[in-house]
Amino acid sequence: MTAEERKVITASSLGTVFEWYDFYLYGSLAAVIGANFFSQFPEGTRNIFALLAFAAGFLVRPFGALVFGRLGDLVGRKYTFLVTILIMGASTFIVGILPTSDSIGIAAPILLIILRLLQGLALGGEYGGAATYVAEHAPHGRRGFYTSFIQITATAGLFLSLLVILFTQFAVGDAAFKAWGWRIPFLVSILLLAISVWIRMQMEESPAFKRMKAEGTHSKAPISEAFGQWRNARVALLALFGLVAGQAVVWYTGQFYALFFLGNVLKVDSFTTNMLIAWSLLLGSGGFVLFGWLSDRIGRKPIILGGCLLAALTYFPLFKLLSAEANPLLHRAHQEISVQVVTDRSTCSFQFNPTGTAKFTAPCDVAKAALARASVNYSVEDRPGASAAVVIQGGQPIPANTPTFAADLGRALTAAGYPAAQNPSVVRMANPVDIFAEQQLVLIGILTLLVIYVTMVYGPIAAALVELFPTRIRYTSMSLPYHIGNGWFGGLLPATSFAMIAQTGDVYFGLWYPIVIAVMTVVIGTFFVPETKDRDIFAADAPETPHERPASASI
Repeated sequence: MTAEERKVITASSLGTVFEWYDFYLYGSLAAVIGANFFSQFPEGTRNIFALLAFAAGFLVRPFGALVFGRLGDLVGRKYTFLVTILIMGASTFIVGILPTSDSIGIAAPILLIILRLLQGLALGGEYGGAATYVAEHAPHGRRGFYTSFIQITATAGLFLSLLVILFTQFAVGDAAFKAWGWRIPFLVSILLLAISVWIRMQMEESPAFKRMKAEGTHSKAPISEAFGQWRNARVALLALFGLVAGQAVVWYTGQFYALFFLGNVLKVDSFTTNMLIAWSLLLGSGGFVLFGWLSDRIGRKPIILGGCLLAALTYFPLFKLLSAEANPLLHRAHQEISVQVVTDRSTCSFQFNPTGTAKFTAPCDVAKAALARASVNYSVEDRPGASAAVVIQGGQPIPANTPTFAADLGRALTAAGYPAAQNPSVVRMANPVDIFAEQQLVLIGILTLLVIYVTMVYGPIAAALVELFPTRIRYTSMSLPYHIGNGWFGGLLPATSFAMIAQTGDVYFGLWYPIVIAVMTVVIGTFFVPETKDRDIFAADAPETPHERPASASI
């Protein structure tokens, strides 16, 4: 690796780490920020703000991919993803100094949402630019290894944001952190922005783009060429369903759903949950580089699709083992205590609520949501005309339409054997290095294995996407399927899984969402997506050679 190549990788990776750090801060501190900006307003107004904040986090990323992807294919990779990091860094810093709604009223949440939308758009343009830029600098046969450093950045950004938040909470105290200390992680981003901009200013444009511009072969309309022509749009669709969708759900399950499952389902405290995830990220993240390097030797598809298949086959036993270790009393209750909801099934809703704004008020929905939040396994007995009632081990029914339902349900569950919130069997870490007890070690081992699956599917994905598309529309073409896959398929995973748990009464049923999508990607990827590791991306605008075509499809 030459000095210039090291500089390219460092500049692209560090800048992308900082960008993901900025993006994750809002997600990690959403509750604190909501209390400062949204809580003073009527419920309808709060719901609109929550919806827009959610949209900024996930739904607008593909639009950023289109805007900045087009710009990157028209004017160049370097200047485009220099613009994206400036937008992201400035927006994050301004959140840190933004007055709350106590000071400037409704203008505060409106400005916050605008900043969040800018963050989502910038993130949509950042990844494609960084991956394309590094890949177009990489020597043939080394693209998987070189771009794998970009793949570390999302995990590193999450890890860095968790560390800064935890350190700030420890330094200023919980009360001060909720009042004003939450601003510090946002303000720190200005230093990260200055470093990344300075580094990126030293970089040269990618050789593939410079050559294309010199030859006059660049696209005049990248979006219409990439998605308006079937031969290119078809490749984008296959990339989405045959590579990225499975990668996204494995990535979100291994990092975010594991976090949700520990905290919301298994009732592990937030400090312990964050530290267990942080240790697993620290131990497993080397896999990004390992599998990127390996993909240069055996191919992108075997590793990405192999990671999807392993995840699909092992998620159920791994999450059940996670449950048995993290909260043994709750795990035993799941197996031994029978709970039924007796109701008219026709009155029940599928409680998909990604923004937290929907209201489910029917007695059936109230009962099922309360049991799902309490991590109770239950079955539903259909009785037409009945209003919902919960029966626990043959005891007296607890009507869900009474004012005391929540309290009555809690007492009945505890009496039946479900553990109280502070039961002694739940794993707890006293400090960040309290990891040498049996519970902690087993849990970190399970979570690290989930992270290794993440590194298998994510390590080679940038190289695979870059190699699928020609230089003239590469930035645009790879960015959109990547951000639809990760922003929508992956981003909706926690909300979809919770709705599936509430619908069925099985705390593990939500795992079917990533499993089904991962299996879909294995099937489509195996039969319709070509192996690309030997492609010459500098000649990617030329027709394919016959050996690149899969036997069952033409790309």
